[in-house]
Amino acid sequence: MTDTVQHELWLACVERLAQEMPEQQFNTWIRPLTARVTDDLTRVTIWVGNRFKMDWIRTQYSAKIARVLSDLAENEVAIELALTPREGPARSTPALRSIQEQVLAEAPEVPPPEDPMAHGVKNRLNPALTFATLVEGSANRMARAAALHVAGSLGQLYNPLFIYGGVGLGKTHLMHAIGNQLLADKPHGKILYIHAEQFVTDVVKAYQRKTFDEFKERYHSLDLLLIDDVQFFANKERTQEEFFNAFEALLAKKSHIVLTSDTYPKGLADIHERLVSRFDSGLTVAIEPPELEMRVAILINKAEAEGTAMPEEVAFFVAKNVRSNVRELEGALRKILAYSRFNQKDISIQLARDALKDLLSIQNRQISVENIQKTVADYYKIKVADMYSARRPASIARPRQIAMYLAKELTQKSLPEIGELFGGRDHTTVLHAVRKISAERAQLTELNQQLHVLEQTLKG
Repeated sequence: MTDTVQHELWLACVERLAQEMPEQQFNTWIRPLTARVTDDLTRVTIWVGNRFKMDWIRTQYSAKIARVLSDLAENEVAIELALTPREGPARSTPALRSIQEQVLAEAPEVPPPEDPMAHGVKNRLNPALTFATLVEGSANRMARAAALHVAGSLGQLYNPLFIYGGVGLGKTHLMHAIGNQLLADKPHGKILYIHAEQFVTDVVKAYQRKTFDEFKERYHSLDLLLIDDVQFFANKERTQEEFFNAFEALLAKKSHIVLTSDTYPKGLADIHERLVSRFDSGLTVAIEPPELEMRVAILINKAEAEGTAMPEEVAFFVAKNVRSNVRELEGALRKILAYSRFNQKDISIQLARDALKDLLSIQNRQISVENIQKTVADYYKIKVADMYSARRPASIARPRQIAMYLAKELTQKSLPEIGELFGGRDHTTVLHAVRKISAERAQLTELNQQLHVLEQTLKG
């Protein structure tokens, strides 16, 4: 058994975990790990940076890691956790580390568990996420143009720039691209990219340690603040207060602020109106799910960046079957690349079918819009005819919006096609319903549970 095959097993495991776990959890706990696989692929030693992390990974993730490894190796794989030695195997396996770094190069950096303020200001930019590596299409053209303008004329128009859209559509990539462009033009500029959860953590620690002077010096002195997923400020009163103060201080000194969210400013729940009005005072732009041609281009470009040529017919096959967002496209690509390397086979449509068999088995269950309408109507005890009617009482409009959302999520139909099947409604009506239900699903536990039941029913 060659070292390459051993490394490919761990690589494939990391790729699978990247798709199964929330991004921030993955980047915080799995991303830093290094490992050694035995020749017979039955035992994996995983090195962890400190004892706290080792205990946490043992209790929270070891069973999942072992399951994925065993599934990939097609035999039982035992795992062993060990502390990373100062000079030892984890530091003497550059080939393994280079593979991990290659796989994870496009994942945005997230703050480590320890206090980042103890080390001074770090911009936390991922140098791989630039305008050059962002595939342009109609889905992101306006947002990209606005981001380019901000990068070239800091503190002027479009301040703040508010970018919203669903998960995995490229919002974070655009933020890093702005920061990297500014850094190239002004190497000494004070830039910070953070996730909203990190700002919450920094506020809490500033209160606990009575270090608000340092907190204000850090945030109020920036030239560019890039803050991801501001919907996480919901119901955090003190955090919202401090962010409002930082927002005002940065605007006063002509610094720029770029924000992302899963919904437009006025759609944010449990955030102060004065903060929402600040978010809405600059330019608000949306990123939509990528169209087919853009998805094909993304796959070909990403594969090329990984040093692999993807045949256009394979890219087209994958793009037709993975429609929701860029992150899922990248996940599908990682599966195909890992499957190709692990089995030492060239990339083809058949190989892509084999690598994505779980995904395709779901896609191939013929879920029709008509079935969705009937299932939703039965669930909410309304008539199927109400799905196409012009009636708009809440008892009917709400299930109709849910059915539109599920039609977009579970079928290959376009927005105009879905609108036509709902009584000839305009595609903008469908788009509004999809965004509304998607945003509310993230906020309302009861709605999320109802949608989960409907999805499981429809998927059989």
